[in-house]
Amino acid sequence: MALIKSVRGFTPQIGANCYIAENATIVGDVTIGNDCSLWFNTVLRGDVNTIKIGNRVNIQDGAVLHTLYEKSVIEIGNDVSIAHNVTIHGADIKDGALIGIGATVLDHAVIGEGAIIAAGALVLANTIVEPGSIYAGVPARFVKKVDPQQSKELNQKIANNYLMYASWYDKEEAKGEK
Repeated sequence: MALIKSVRGFTPQIGANCYIAENATIVGDVTIGNDCSLWFNTVLRGDVNTIKIGNRVNIQDGAVLHTLYEKSVIEIGNDVSIAHNVTIHGADIKDGALIGIGATVLDHAVIGEGAIIAAGALVLANTIVEPGSIYAGVPARFVKKVDPQQSKELNQKIANNYLMYASWYDKEEAKGEK
């Protein structure tokens, strides 16, 4: 059963039809929208500040989300894919964005709508990633703009795939309700 823990008077709020893997950890001031999936070994640590996640967001294996005490929050829009082993620390991820495998996004960074952060990229604090752009490297830099329709189709396909993958698991059992 997933570890879902209250802290400092905050209890995680989880929307309808969410899949949460048995060894995921969700702590404190965390709000998760509908149709989301949190995969194996993910950690959403809302102990020091707020984490808000929209609808149809997939947070894949080993991802860690955390914030700075009283200084940064995490806001994730709808239809966002956060790949395996991503670290997000106090950033704002807009609708339809894709954060690639092993990327790190630091405090007060803003990832624009439909943007793609390449695998292994390091998005430094306070970086503004334009909507519909690709950033890559360490530190992450602008690579190119992507066709908005192509970006939306790719990101929607991944988000829809994760809804399908989640359907293969018993959601109630994953929440520890059986």
